[in-house]
Amino acid sequence: MHVRNALLAATFLALPVAAQAQPISGLYVGAGIGVNVPQETDFELSRGMGATTAARSGSIEFDYGLAGVLSVGYGYGNGIRAELEVSYRQNDVDSFSGAGLARPTRTLGLTQNYGVMLNALYDFSFPGAPIIPYVGVGAGYQWLEYRGVRGAASNGTVILDGTEGAFAYQAIVGGAFPVAEFPGLAVTAEYRFMGTLSSDMDAASGITNTRGSAEIDNFNHSFLIGLRYAFGVTPPPPVVAPQAPVAQAPEIARTYLVFFDFDRADLTDRARQIIGEAATNSQRAGTTRIEVSGHADRSGTPQYNQRLSERRAAAVASELERRGVPRAAMAIQAFGESRPLVPTADGVREPQNRRVEIVLR
Repeated sequence: MHVRNALLAATFLALPVAAQAQPISGLYVGAGIGVNVPQETDFELSRGMGATTAARSGSIEFDYGLAGVLSVGYGYGNGIRAELEVSYRQNDVDSFSGAGLARPTRTLGLTQNYGVMLNALYDFSFPGAPIIPYVGVGAGYQWLEYRGVRGAASNGTVILDGTEGAFAYQAIVGGAFPVAEFPGLAVTAEYRFMGTLSSDMDAASGITNTRGSAEIDNFNHSFLIGLRYAFGVTPPPPVVAPQAPVAQAPEIARTYLVFFDFDRADLTDRARQIIGEAATNSQRAGTTRIEVSGHADRSGTPQYNQRLSERRAAAVASELERRGVPRAAMAIQAFGESRPLVPTADGVREPQNRRVEIVLR
């Protein structure tokens, strides 16, 4: 058997994934299923079951089998995760050789591994990548069960049977593919190497008509696909597309928006045109009060943006006054970044929030 064949057996088509992946922060659960490939197992029968060490030594190979895991864990938001896992592996015997058996040899039986592991994992986060690669190590306790494992030949039969627990350890390499349509859900694909300390099984040799025990090693290669769900993941806020400012018609307009370039308080030609329309309409309609309110986007500190919105309001008020609107008829105020026209995250440059509003009352 070759590991590359097991890799082919675990290959699958990935589900649609999110455009960007983030490490887990908080509680999560997971499950995986796939192929288990045990290494060739060497064993040695106890003394008295064979005349020589060579007559007591043998090896067992297994068919591809089933592997499954269930896990619950916690992510700390910085890539580090702690995880508690229960697992199960099962394989049928493929070949049985040695221990004094003649050739050819007939085989029967299966082996099972099951137990609990505590894992520590680390997620690698790459901005813009649709996958989170991860690595991990684990330690725990696994029970190894040999159920009717035997080799039969013309000169007799050797049987290994029993269950014994032992300290277990594992290494994990995998990747998570978040599913865009379901925040918190991810498809996982991973490889696990799991081994235990040597175990002793009951042994019987029909060749020498003796009973005793056999010391057995246990190493497994598992290839899994699965699902993982992280609780408390919220979808990202929708992106609001900037809209071009639209000046209202002078005949019906009561509110005028004057827009500014980034980090500027000087008036553009278009800004002067809008201010002129507001001044003309205020005189035509007999307006008694004009509100001039300055604003800024959220790029910069709140203190700086407050001063910037004050300078913008002052520039518009001066232009209104130059066009015949009395300063006494104006209520000039500034709100900094506190009243955005388009809500954004802190630090975002938004053209529609860099404005002065002229309201005719």
